[in-house]
Amino acid sequence: MKLLISSALILVGSCSTLRHSEKIDNLKNSISYEDKTVVEHYLNTINTDELKVHLEEISSDKHMGRMTGEEGHNQVCDYIRSYYKLQSIKAPKSHPNYYQKVPKEVLPDSLNDSQNIIAYIEGSEFPNEYIYISAHSDHEGVIDGEIYNGADDNGSGTAAVLEIAEAFNKAVKDGYRPKRSIVFLHVTAEEVGLHGSHYYTENPIFPLENTISTLNIDMIGRVDERHKDNEDYIYVIGSDRMSTELHFIAQKANAAFTDLELDYKFNEADDINRYYYRSDHYNFALKGVPVIFFFNGEHEDYTKPTDTADKINYPLLAKRAKLIFATAWYLANSDVRLNPEII
Repeated sequence: MKLLISSALILVGSCSTLRHSEKIDNLKNSISYEDKTVVEHYLNTINTDELKVHLEEISSDKHMGRMTGEEGHNQVCDYIRSYYKLQSIKAPKSHPNYYQKVPKEVLPDSLNDSQNIIAYIEGSEFPNEYIYISAHSDHEGVIDGEIYNGADDNGSGTAAVLEIAEAFNKAVKDGYRPKRSIVFLHVTAEEVGLHGSHYYTENPIFPLENTISTLNIDMIGRVDERHKDNEDYIYVIGSDRMSTELHFIAQKANAAFTDLELDYKFNEADDINRYYYRSDHYNFALKGVPVIFFFNGEHEDYTKPTDTADKINYPLLAKRAKLIFATAWYLANSDVRLNPEII
């Protein structure tokens, strides 16, 4: 009898495994870019020259390392806001100056009031569903008389969000408005404990229950030691933790447009670095929003005053930004809302 029961269990298990594999195959096959030529056209408007202009401005010495609440960071926030105004990418109706004040009372001692910056493109068919593309705008300021420019951390992510926003806006002007709304969120106070994104998720301007996904960008302009012999990579963190479909969408975007190595090393549950918990996407994940964290890993200039704009790999930065754009395009334009489940 024991033998018969064991055999039956094996049979049931095999059938269950087959059904699961079929679900996975069906899900993968359901993800496709029917408008691939259109996506490629706007994706290719993301260019190294414009990224360099943004990044050199953001990480300039004149901004004194962009410490949260200090004048240099406020100047960079105004630069970001002015760029959205120039592109005619609008602010939320509730915050017409693009700023969400983050009061000093919710920040660590000695910091001044600061601000998150929010711009968005309204969707054509599902305007009340939202995809966030986020990056933190602050850095570490001046330490022992040295300016910490933070070109990669996170001038690279900030510049990428601006270029991605411009690419989507060009599509809108040509008649390709996204079906869902896309929110471009620049958060403050990441370096001092993810306070800007925490404040936003506790006081969201757009309802989090209607948020499809958050794509967070934090350091995508350099190459780490692990990939010194193959720079065409990006670490993808968190993509499969809350939505199997999101994981496969990023893979499909990469296969269709960028052909980077998607490295999941830091997505492992036992990652000793705990990167999944260390950037702004995590506060969205805590609210049940499926997330992806795009990251290039640490390098010799990480959290040092030598993290400067001249060391950025601009072609690689552009390629990684294109991957994020393509992922966001699919999420924003799919006929069916992202399934926030693990299969």
